[in-house]
Amino acid sequence: MELKLIENLRAINKGVALMVGFGLLLCAAFVLIDIVSRQIGTSFGGTEEIAGYTMALATSWGMSFTLLELGHVRIDLLRSRAGSFKRALFDVFAMIVMSGVVITIAIKAWPVLERSITNGSRANTPLETPLVWVQAPWFAGWVWFALMSSLTTIAALSLLLKKRHAETEKFVGAFAEQETLQ
Repeated sequence: MELKLIENLRAINKGVALMVGFGLLLCAAFVLIDIVSRQIGTSFGGTEEIAGYTMALATSWGMSFTLLELGHVRIDLLRSRAGSFKRALFDVFAMIVMSGVVITIAIKAWPVLERSITNGSRANTPLETPLVWVQAPWFAGWVWFALMSSLTTIAALSLLLKKRHAETEKFVGAFAEQETLQ
């Protein structure tokens, strides 16, 4: 059940990653067109602002994909020297800590969005972008990451309690070890 859950989450997050990648490509194309336009004496303006928003959205939404593809940085000096059970303990501990941090970020991001909604805040730039347009999907990305992290932690903890230690490495282990296992 746990491995099926992770497989489904990976599939969903691959779709999210494709959409994020498409957004990054659109942003890059927009910036490129603006750069070329500057050579002929015109400019859209605001490309720096839009690129910044795009990066914030790509980061918040891309974290879940990175998590499930074992792309987050891990310092595994102790873990790599341990047996299967101890590695699983390190992995579950790392996931509990990550989930706690990400949930905290999502909770702390809400007041930022709430204030923008309440005040009708706009960017202090020539575009005067309504901040809710950017902050709502940014906040949703952090909530999504918190949900993915929590579900992954629960799945890993479940496998640990069922004494299926080696299986936790498939979705919360260290990436360098995954390459040697395959």
